[in-house]
Amino acid sequence: MTSEVTRVDLTGEAADLLRRLTGRHGPLMFHQSGGCCDGSAPMCYPVGDFLTGDGDVHLGSLAVDGLPEPVEFWMSAPQYEYWKHTHLTVDVVAGRGSGFSVEAPEGVRFLIRSRLMTEEELRTFALL
Repeated sequence: MTSEVTRVDLTGEAADLLRRLTGRHGPLMFHQSGGCCDGSAPMCYPVGDFLTGDGDVHLGSLAVDGLPEPVEFWMSAPQYEYWKHTHLTVDVVAGRGSGFSVEAPEGVRFLIRSRLMTEEELRTFALL
């Protein structure tokens, strides 16, 4: 049995939170800017509230059981250049993040956990 090679995944806790937040805000998306302060955390927005462009890289579509459409994950191109060799996992931790991200009022924040990609992942994404 083989599994799909991805650049970004979710923990179960992050998926649970996305289901709750989608119920309140509608379809959601992530953007990782790599800026200062909370800019280094993934920001979660209702679809259409944050516009992506040529300066952003689409890392993947996160399927969440129970949601009708995937949650898209985008990253600024400069941040992607630093992190292109890493696999990202969106997690949730206690604490207040940015006021711009929809989870802020929940007393939790999304967080990226990363690891270097395996050789198979690097080959899949033409990075080796």
